[in-house]
Amino acid sequence: MPHHLRSGLSTSPPCRQGVGHRRGRQLFTIRKPLLAAAGALLLTGCQYNVLSPQGWVGEQQRDLLIISTLLMLIVIVPVLFMSVYFPLKYRADRENTSDYDPEFEHSNKLEAVVWGVPILIIVALGYYTAVYTHRLDPYRPLDYLDAGEPIEVQAVSLDWKWLFIYPELGVASVNELAIPAGRPVNFSLTSSTVMNTLSIPALGGMVYSMAGMETKLHLIADSEGTYEGRSAHYSGPGFAGMVFETMSMNEDEFNGWVENLRAEGQPLTADSYLALEAPTMNDPVSYYSSVEDGLFDRIVGLCVAEGKVCMSDMMMSDMHGGGGLAGIADGAAYSHDRERAIDGFGRSIDLPAVEWHGGHGEDAGEEGHDGHEAHDMQDDAAHGSHEDARLTAPATLPHAHGAAEEKDMN
Repeated sequence: MPHHLRSGLSTSPPCRQGVGHRRGRQLFTIRKPLLAAAGALLLTGCQYNVLSPQGWVGEQQRDLLIISTLLMLIVIVPVLFMSVYFPLKYRADRENTSDYDPEFEHSNKLEAVVWGVPILIIVALGYYTAVYTHRLDPYRPLDYLDAGEPIEVQAVSLDWKWLFIYPELGVASVNELAIPAGRPVNFSLTSSTVMNTLSIPALGGMVYSMAGMETKLHLIADSEGTYEGRSAHYSGPGFAGMVFETMSMNEDEFNGWVENLRAEGQPLTADSYLALEAPTMNDPVSYYSSVEDGLFDRIVGLCVAEGKVCMSDMMMSDMHGGGGLAGIADGAAYSHDRERAIDGFGRSIDLPAVEWHGGHGEDAGEEGHDGHEAHDMQDDAAHGSHEDARLTAPATLPHAHGAAEEKDMN
């Protein structure tokens, strides 16, 4: 019996296996450059706006990036060189070992290099960090550039779209930002729900927008053009479509764009804003011909809906000790997130209404809590450790926007 049958091995001739193996290696060798070429082709669609900015702020950030990279290369390049040179030079099988010194202990030159170079790099990095930190402070206005009158823009990050309000012009747009070229843009940012980030890479800068807070950002476009803007902070299932175009125009084109908004847009009121605030994905561009007075301040205060307590009023109440037990029944006026709850697919969730107990006598009794018990609790608290009368604050705080300035909380 042949040997290959006795051993139980494959009956395929050995030469055929060798041919198949060689073909596999050839295909793998060809596949590698093809994959590399495909990757390079895909990268041709990338936009390197960070390294090719179109505004003063972006240019300063690019310069800082290049300076920092060059300073770090002072360390990286010699380390890469020495990691190859020293193993080759001092390998065990080298022929010439005359430079071997078994009594070597110290070298002032090596100490100077090992300690001096890092110290110089740290000093340089510290200097440039201090200079550019103050120069590129996002809260610092760009009026020192003498670039003309700045334009005010109030940006609101919604789920999942951007609302831009022009308070001086009385118009607004969704998912489209127009700015005059050569004039500073003063952004005021906030969010309706979760944290987001306004990012226009070609112009530089990136600042968070947060619910109940107002942040600042100052940018400028040196030339006309259209630049991509987006949210740079993941905020849910509709994040990928949260993009907008930033159109830098000359003055005449910008004025024409504003007039177009006034002619074609709809009024932006508290009711229309609440409808816009509902979670939607991949929204088209839309315009608003007018904006209700004080709307942005109410968005920041999380009190656009009627009957909601603004953040400023809430903080004023907290500063005076809160509403105490008598204010428990007004909890719905302080609630904001429940009406905006969504599931993992971005769909709104109707949560059951919360029963706010206590503080209003007959109403408390109907919900299972006797009104007398609530009054007894208030009396006990008032005669206990809280004798400073802060717990006797009115149960119903002012719900009108800005009412904290009109009502004496003392």
